[in-house]
Amino acid sequence: MQANQGQTANDEGRELLTFTLGSEEYGIDILKVQEIRGYDTVTTIANAPEFIKGVINLRGIIVPIVDMRIKFKLGSVTYNETTVVIILNIAKRVVGMVVDGVSDVTTLKHDEIKAAPEFGASLDTQYLLGLGTVGERMIILIDIERLMSSRDMELIEAAEIAA
Repeated sequence: MQANQGQTANDEGRELLTFTLGSEEYGIDILKVQEIRGYDTVTTIANAPEFIKGVINLRGIIVPIVDMRIKFKLGSVTYNETTVVIILNIAKRVVGMVVDGVSDVTTLKHDEIKAAPEFGASLDTQYLLGLGTVGERMIILIDIERLMSSRDMELIEAAEIAA
């Protein structure tokens, strides 16, 4: 694993916000997180991809809301009292992502992070930074900036990230 792939990395490790989607636990760079909110009604946008639930008005900023369960093709989506929206600040854009629940903030040391396995063409792993282990827990580390700026998401211009 490279020392720094746009994530916060230092001698202490990586500080991550962990969240759940189905039975899996994921982690993203805590510095990309602006706030965590309960899931609320969104304004639907016509002809948007299925994984874009719509937009919300967050203190005067129009924020697109992405349902990560739909994006990752993880089965049926049900919204309940534990469903949350993680508001991200990525490349000067604010984006929300719907997840099943937020676990905690975890710091992974470098020796607790393993490279993502290669699956060949059958599975796209370009957004995975690796797999973290904390005791019996396995955390899938996502490069959220790369995911949100990917061609199929088109929520953030790739040119903005390079700047």
